Amino acid sequence: MSIRIIGTGSTVPERVITNQDLEGFLDTSDTWIRERTGIGSRHAATTETTTSLAVEACQRALEQAGKKPEDVDLILAATVSADCTFPCLACEIQAALGADDATAYDVNAACAGFLFALDSAAAHIGCGMYRNALIVGAEVLTKIVDWNDRSSCILFGDGAGAAYVEASEEGVVAMVQGSNGKKGMALYRYETPVNNPFCEVAAAQEEPKGSGFLEMNGQEVFRFAISQVPESIQAVLDKAGWQKEEVDYYVLHQANARIIQSIAKRLGEPEEKFPMNLHEYGNMSSASIPVLLDELNKAGKLKRGQKIVLSGFGAGLTYGATALIW
Repeated sequence: MSIRIIGTGSTVPERVITNQDLEGFLDTSDTWIRERTGIGSRHAATTETTTSLAVEACQRALEQAGKKPEDVDLILAATVSADCTFPCLACEIQAALGADDATAYDVNAACAGFLFALDSAAAHIGCGMYRNALIVGAEVLTKIVDWNDRSSCILFGDGAGAAYVEASEEGVVAMVQGSNGKKGMALYRYETPVNNPFCEVAAAQEEPKGSGFLEMNGQEVFRFAISQVPESIQAVLDKAGWQKEEVDYYVLHQANARIIQSIAKRLGEPEEKFPMNLHEYGNMSSASIPVLLDELNKAGKLKRGQKIVLSGFGAGLTYGATALIW
């Protein structure tokens, strides 16, 4: 038994931040950003929250699938920027939707989070625990970036994308996942340090390990991506028994246009097979893949029977690829 995507949905905040907007307070330019990343703008939450974006994306996915909240068995939310530490984002979504019978929990695998959640849903449904799942990647990254760091804040945006999946004889064909914790400090964010009545005064007053903002070694992440992602894609193709020429679309995490172009070149596949929307949204972490998937779906570019490969990479460092028949 496999799973198939039946409906998709997405949303982004109303406020658009252009590269020109960033020129007002950063030592940067539209040309500099575009040449290095391919990004022209990104959306930033002002009144929206991670939960409100996630709920709206889920509602749209359910609507397209023709399902009601009470039909949902499982809710998996991928995020690194939930509104609170607990309850988890998935439980917040469950409450807002009224999906009272659903089990709900979060997945934290950063930019690969949606894929990890999708694969988890496939495992749950495949073993008979659940009949269906609502999967969402949602982020408000603009609240955790350092807006004085031009190397990182220019990259990220906010948004949410969701997919409703259910048991099917055809759909997800193969999955691969992996992690490299030894490279974890290439992309990280530290939370509040230990500070309780039992700490020594000196320990409690130590400098925190990080700034509290997202911190990234961009060159290290770039090298990891252009090496690991092609390997992951080839591995999932081998597992599925597909030739790369059979694939209709490679839907990749939207981190950087140069990364995606390098991956296409390493695979020897035309860039036309690698759709991109990062010029408009930037890097939305776990939301990148489902938002792009929804846009392709709504544009009528995804046809039943097409062979699609999803692939993501992110903090952890984590990576994964999924081969599916649309």
